[in-house]
Amino acid sequence: MTTIDYEAIAREAGLERVGARPPLGSYLVSVWRRRAFIYTMARYRLQASVEENRLGLGWIVLKPILNALLYGFIFAVIMPSDTRPDNFIPFLVAGVFVFEYFSKALGMGARAIVGEASLVRSLNFPRMLLPVALITRHAIEMVPMMVVLGIILVVTGEPITFWWLMSIPVLVVMTAFNLGVALTVARLTVHVRDISQLIPLITRLFFYASGIFYSLELVLADQPSWMLRLAQLNPVHDFISLIRGYMVSGNPVNSFMWTVAIVSAVLMLAFGTWFFWRAEERYGHD
Repeated sequence: MTTIDYEAIAREAGLERVGARPPLGSYLVSVWRRRAFIYTMARYRLQASVEENRLGLGWIVLKPILNALLYGFIFAVIMPSDTRPDNFIPFLVAGVFVFEYFSKALGMGARAIVGEASLVRSLNFPRMLLPVALITRHAIEMVPMMVVLGIILVVTGEPITFWWLMSIPVLVVMTAFNLGVALTVARLTVHVRDISQLIPLITRLFFYASGIFYSLELVLADQPSWMLRLAQLNPVHDFISLIRGYMVSGNPVNSFMWTVAIVSAVLMLAFGTWFFWRAEERYGHD
């Protein structure tokens, strides 16, 4: 009895398997062609997340402000003064605002796919749109946050300089890093749901290791120089330090921080893109 190879016939006819993973280049092109959908989805999700609150979009900046006040009150009392810079308030506020950007990418990125299971199962589209839309939403949120950050810095006595504009390229590089993080944890959570339970722990680890409420330079001032270099290999710390260096007086910027920030962003984005794309056929089936 002759066996008909329908799959071979379909390939010859130019037909593709439903849900098949396209080549990476074609995949990224298809994502780019849907950039209007990404922006629209990000904007609507942002509105939906705050529409039930009386203050609406005000919570975007009010939450990090409250966090900064809480951390400032606690750590200004219990921490030794020699680990804090003289301008502790602007130092802390800048750190909290920038860290909020990273923590959202990590925490909400883990649910970018599993939290949209019905959408993933019902429609055929590049699944990368979901984490990209998520990071786009957070990038939009950073605009009013940076405006409010600037106002707080002025109120606390920081001078306005043209160096503040350097915060834009820093945040662009950080956005690339955050996207790579979101793509990576989005896939990992699909395969192992328990990872979502570890995300708060990982977030706290980065929080305490990134010098949000203390200065690594002051803490490690009496230690061998390699210890500070090792601590500065944490890209989240470097993103925060770069923003502080350009916007908060007394916080110098060095080329090593820029090198770590850029290399980390490029590597994280490249790996996250490849890692996420490799499992494209599995999303919605696991």
